[in-house]
Amino acid sequence: MSASQFILAIDQGTTSTRSIVFDASAQVVGTAQAEFAQHYPADGWVEHDPEDIWRDVQLTFHNAMAAAHITANDVAAIGITNQRETVVLWDRKTGQPLYNAIVWQDRRTAAQCTALKQAGHELWVRAKTGLLLDPYFSATKLAWLLDHVEGARERAVAGELAFGTIDSFLLWRLTEGRVHKTDATNASRTLLFDIHKQDWCPELLSLFNIPASILPEVCDSSEIFGTTTLFGGSIPIAGIAGDQQAALIGQRCFSVGSAKMTYGTGGFMLLNTGDKAIASENKMLTTTAYRLKGKAIYALEGSIFVAGAAIKWLRDELGLFADAAQTSDMASKLIDNGSVYLVPAFVGLGAPYWESEARGLIAGLSLNTKPEHIVRAALEAVAYQTLDLLEAMTDDGAIRPTVMHIDGGMAENDWMCQFLADVLNITVERPQSIEMSALGAATLAGITVGLWADLDKDEMLSMTQQYFKPTMSDDERKHLIKGWRRAIAQTRLLG
Repeated sequence: MSASQFILAIDQGTTSTRSIVFDASAQVVGTAQAEFAQHYPADGWVEHDPEDIWRDVQLTFHNAMAAAHITANDVAAIGITNQRETVVLWDRKTGQPLYNAIVWQDRRTAAQCTALKQAGHELWVRAKTGLLLDPYFSATKLAWLLDHVEGARERAVAGELAFGTIDSFLLWRLTEGRVHKTDATNASRTLLFDIHKQDWCPELLSLFNIPASILPEVCDSSEIFGTTTLFGGSIPIAGIAGDQQAALIGQRCFSVGSAKMTYGTGGFMLLNTGDKAIASENKMLTTTAYRLKGKAIYALEGSIFVAGAAIKWLRDELGLFADAAQTSDMASKLIDNGSVYLVPAFVGLGAPYWESEARGLIAGLSLNTKPEHIVRAALEAVAYQTLDLLEAMTDDGAIRPTVMHIDGGMAENDWMCQFLADVLNITVERPQSIEMSALGAATLAGITVGLWADLDKDEMLSMTQQYFKPTMSDDERKHLIKGWRRAIAQTRLLG
């Protein structure tokens, strides 16, 4: 391999930071990971120490290069993908954060969001941003920092402070304070960005009382953001995207109607709607999928709160198995689901219901119910919830995909993958690697520096490991879905 034929992706997630080296065939040749502390200073509050994140980025960067047996001179470019909506506020002169990063999971601004809804702001906010008024997004978190950190608002107005999502903070540190930028995918998750004009919105800044002076410049997802010399050579940072959008790119979902589903603790579906930003009538989010050469491509997004978390609960709290890998065999042993349904609303129902007061339910228990039925019901619930998202998106006018691209930990479960194909009644495609967000960031960086062609040129090696095609009869599918709808109705009635 000749010099500068590698891309290094920084994948900064909610619980860990990874650096992954890809070669010119988009294959992983080196990786390193470090977990970092989660801080819960009050009920519903979730924070990260930005210095922990920065430390781990440097550590994993060096370790991934060592694992790949390369040096900085061999790296053509860096791509960054990151946990979205998490906010950092820092001093422009010193680069030091004024407070911990407030994480996307944090709910401290729920009352503020409720007040804004009651004041009648949600419809026009949603029209501009594609998002709901919810603490999940960045704006109210940033407003909280400005109002609760001593002197922060005054210093922000004076131009002394900088705000950013994690990508911006890392870019600032990597360039030693020379660059304050973000990309359109991350900007579109802040509640401050007009996704139609593709720029910060003065009306939204006024609503949330955010001074424009602290905002980063919004760029395309694939361009030279800056260069870093911290690792022994001069390396361009050439691609940035939020983690779910990066996974969409990693899964090669570039055509209108293509979709991906990432299964982790919860699940995120993004469906490419092309240059049309579809306004959802079914509580989906409208977001920027990526922006190249000034042109924005949009997606509908839906999230389910509990996917892998249900399997963890069955293992850790109910003790039904010792290893999640056992669940595939347990489900396979049964001839049917025994009419048992598990609605995993442990922390409420996500899209398309958005009912925070709902709680979990196991329906259809009988004296014949075995532990395997409950395990199977948890796996089935992942497929049913995915169907709920897909139907909501198609009801909004999105093109129904012919293939569902999946990744994440639960994608390794063969039984769940086949059941998902049967319930969706489309082919499910699983890649060789579950590192789709990192691959997406690497792709954006690689096309910027000319290592690969444009996104629509399929010159990389196939990422597909296996296809799962539907085999279930229409009658059985309809019967099972009817049972799920009944269980959902019971859950909502009890919520």
